[in-house]
Amino acid sequence: MSEDNILGAILAGGQSKRMGKDKLFLEFNNKKLIEYTIDKVKKYLKKVIIITNQDNEFFFKNNLTTVKDCIEGQLGPLVGILTAMKWAKENLNKCCWIATFPCDTPFLPDGIIESFIEVSKKKKSFILFANSHGRKHNIFGLWSLDLYDKLKDDLINKKVRKVQDWTEKNKIKNLEFKFEDYDPFFNINTQEDLEFAIKLSTRIKNEQK
Repeated sequence: MSEDNILGAILAGGQSKRMGKDKLFLEFNNKKLIEYTIDKVKKYLKKVIIITNQDNEFFFKNNLTTVKDCIEGQLGPLVGILTAMKWAKENLNKCCWIATFPCDTPFLPDGIIESFIEVSKKKKSFILFANSHGRKHNIFGLWSLDLYDKLKDDLINKKVRKVQDWTEKNKIKNLEFKFEDYDPFFNINTQEDLEFAIKLSTRIKNEQK
């Protein structure tokens, strides 16, 4: 499955302050943390970019397209979303949507990407977020390129910075996910999170045998 009208954008512009070192390239079960998201998204979307201000050799060795923030100043994920929109408008004629994913969620469920693709064909909502057990996952989103001008204006002129503050003023649809055992949207921010993820991954593998 591969779609021309959706650009996959992995947001990797955080500073990893709680980890104390760059978490993108942490080894997790013999694989770099960011690779889990890259590999999963590439299964479904034809074009994937990484929004990052880094020039790490990992990206070049793996022939990955990286794009730096279109507005400087560490202004948060909204700038990353705007950057992905700008890149899509300039480089992909058939693209109508961007699908955004965080770089630190190794248990990212396949179903969310499949659902993004299906919803994008209906064109009923400007923004779609993943939601689970009452919690909204703002970075797991599907965003219409029609929002580009408004987002740019709000970032530059109205100084909006928080994803939730901005999206609450726009048309949003929640995509509900339920889980009983472990949170597939679990993201790794600290060394303790990494250790928990390793244990969880081992348990999942043992249960699948």
